[in-house]
Amino acid sequence: MWHPGIASNMNFPTPVAVLGFLAAIGGLVLSALAALTFLFVRKPKWTRWLGALVGACAFIYFGLLFAMALASREETLAPGQEKYFCEIDCHLAYSVGASREDIQDGERRVHILLRTRFDETTISPRRPKDAPLTPNQREIVLLDSQGRSFGPVAFTGTPLTRSLIPGESYETEVVFLLPPDSAQLRLLVTSFGWEEHLLIGDEKSLGHKKTYLAVPTSEVLSRND
Repeated sequence: MWHPGIASNMNFPTPVAVLGFLAAIGGLVLSALAALTFLFVRKPKWTRWLGALVGACAFIYFGLLFAMALASREETLAPGQEKYFCEIDCHLAYSVGASREDIQDGERRVHILLRTRFDETTISPRRPKDAPLTPNQREIVLLDSQGRSFGPVAFTGTPLTRSLIPGESYETEVVFLLPPDSAQLRLLVTSFGWEEHLLIGDEKSLGHKKTYLAVPTSEVLSRND
């Protein structure tokens, strides 16, 4: 479960954030249906009251969303430190193990070893030890000291969506093409989906600070001209 001392993609209790988001979506749908009904039966006063209620709820929700964004802080985890992903429960942890570089046909390639681990200490005693968990899709971006961002060009090793059982881990090599002057690299691994932008406390919400994984420096291992 999420707690303030954990390095994760959230800075707000995830169950509360998810329930709040679902309640907001459900309330919006029901309010729209009710407003149409009031208009159909010619009750404009009730429609205005309902609109005022929806506006007040939206103000509270987005107020919390922006408050948690303002309260967030940027963090860069050292190689080997883990970033947890809290999707109700904080089961999965990601870390950077190592990196290497090579130059192929004049292109600088950086290979980053990303480790995915199912933390067995986060499960309930009632949960079967052999019950698998399939990770959600992730977005991965590499940033340098100049603020430039680069997407991956290749993945090798174990796919990031392979299921794990509690206590299991695997490694995926993520490859990036970088200019020669890129330095002080940081890897950003985030959740994939539009709903994260509207989830209170999620690092993808507007103005929210991110948790990065530092990439260790590496020497060029091979050179092919």
